[in-house]
Formats: sequence, C-alpha cells, structure tokens
Amino acid sequence: MAISNEWLSFLRDQFPVGSRIKLREMKDPYHPMEPGTMGMLDCIDDVGTFHVKWDNGSGLGLVIGEDSFTVLPPETHLLKLYMPMTVDCYEKNEWGDTEDEPTVLDNHTAAGYADHIVAALLRERLSTETERGLMHYYDKYDSVEQKVKSCDFTAEVRDGRLWGVAECQVTGELTPKELYTLKEYISGQASDGFGEGFEQREIKVGDRELYAHLWSSEDSWNIRTEQECFVPKLADGLPELCFSTLPDTGALICIKRGESGYYKSDWSTDSREKNQELADYNNERLGVTDAQRQAMECGSMAGWSVPGADPKAYKPEEPKMGGMTLA
Repeated sequence: MAISNEWLSFLRDQFPVGSRIKLREMKDPYHPMEPGTMGMLDCIDDVGTFHVKWDNGSGLGLVIGEDSFTVLPPETHLLKLYMPMTVDCYEKNEWGDTEDEPTVLDNHTAAGYADHIVAALLRERLSTETERGLMHYYDKYDSVEQKVKSCDFTAEVRDGRLWGVAECQVTGELTPKELYTLKEYISGQASDGFGEGFEQREIKVGDRELYAHLWSSEDSWNIRTEQECFVPKLADGLPELCFSTLPDTGALICIKRGESGYYKSDWSTDSREKNQELADYNNERLGVTDAQRQAMECGSMAGWSVPGADPKAYKPEEPKMGGMTLA
C-alpha cells in the first residue's frame, strides 16, 4: 500500500525513534507474538512499517491497519555534558581589606569548594525555568527542542578537579548532529547567557570571595559527554575478550575489553599447563593474537589508556615450522 510523504512525515514526528511499543495483537500467523510484548521503535520505513527491536529479541515489523499496538513516549534518561571550571579567589590582606587581584585556585583547591558552588548554581535558577531549565530559552522548534526536555547547570568533582555540568533530561537518543547543536547551545549559555551572569556573583566562604567560571576563553576549554571526557579511548584492534592465566596460581581467566581486573573461568583446572593450553586454544578459536592478549592483560591491570594496552606495542609472533623459528 502506497503512503504519502505527508503521512510518513507525520508518523515520524509523532512517533520518534526510541519510543516504546506495546503489542496488543499481531496478525502474522507464521511468527505470532504474545499480546503485551514490549519493544523499542528502531525506525519507520518509507512504506510506513514500524520496525521494532522487541525485548524478546525479535525484529518483526508492525503494519498500521493490520497489527494492533500502542506507542508510548520514549523513556527519559540523563545526559551529562562536562566543561572544565575555573575559580578566582579574592582574599583579605593583613589590614583586612580585599585584595585587588584574585588568585586562580588550583584544581585541588577549587574542588574543595564544590558544595558551595553547587549551592550557588542552584540559587541562580529562576521560577520560569522550573520545568525546562535553560531549554526554556531555546528558540528553535527542531528535534533538539523536542528531545531535550530540560537542562540545568551544576558542578561535580571528577578525577580530582572541578567540572561544570549541564544535566539534560533527554528522550530517545540524540543523533551526532543533534548532540552538536545541543553542545553549541549550552556553550553559548555557559559563555554569554547563564554563565556570564553567574561568574559575576560572589560566593562568600568565610573571609574569601569566590567567582566561578563555567566558560573560559582558553583554547583548551571544551564541552564533552561523560564518555568523551572520562572513558579511556581503547586502542584499535582489541578483541571483545581473551583468555589468559594468572602468573602466581596459573588459574585460567577471562579478560573483557575496557574492564578492570579479570573473571575466573569455569574451565579452569588444577593444572597450570592445562590452563595455558586452554587459554591458547580459546584465543586461537576467537582469533586473538598474542599481541592482543598482552595488550588486554596490560589494560586490565594498568588502565586502558596506557601505551601497553595497544597491540601495536608488541612485536607479532614469528611464524614457526617444524619447531624451528623461520628467519
């Protein structure tokens, strides 16, 4: 059945990707599913079929007019965008007067005032922003406006330093273009909007006057997602998992990409030699090279951003024939 572009556009606007689907009845006699089965809308194709990632693993599509189903609003989740914060401090001199020039606090000292800065950010929120926060001032009617339900500034201490955080309640998933647009809007709020007023208001802490900045003119300033900011970038070429043995006990273990430590394998035996054979056999079966295994071992122990967590740091094994290494 042909479907007009206007109707197709209407469906996609009304039922965004990420919406939850609840099945009432499916008319497919060959692949029936129980009423009440839940799934997530993956897309609506050009003929109007609703393609769903069902919670039970099925990928069957739904057809309006044939199948009966309910479309629920996409679930809201928290997206945090991080930006480095700086703090200026004016102190009293020996005569009790406030110094003319501030001291820029180092990361550790600034982090110690996090609670005071969070409280100051909360005091800046207006009654008109109660429902949507800074999205109240977003003046475009686009997919970002529809997906980002609210946005508020706060602060956190991560990795020993103070960060400004834009907490966004988002429905569905943002596309790369939508995320870029949101970052640009929040950057503007940090520099010329909310942040411009906030950095001019003093935060009294004892005899000190603090001024906190969400934005900086330094080239190093940026705004990033939690994953972009804190999750170490893994080297290319690492497998999802590999097998190894513990140096002290010889126990067979599994190492998972990106995770610290290891998991003891259920196949582990009391024999160190047997466990090494099992590790070699399973790694060969999974296509894991010796360089990849060594990189995985290093990453699980020392962190995934160190040079040793890159397979390129290890020389590839030389081919062997008849027990002799080929030159």
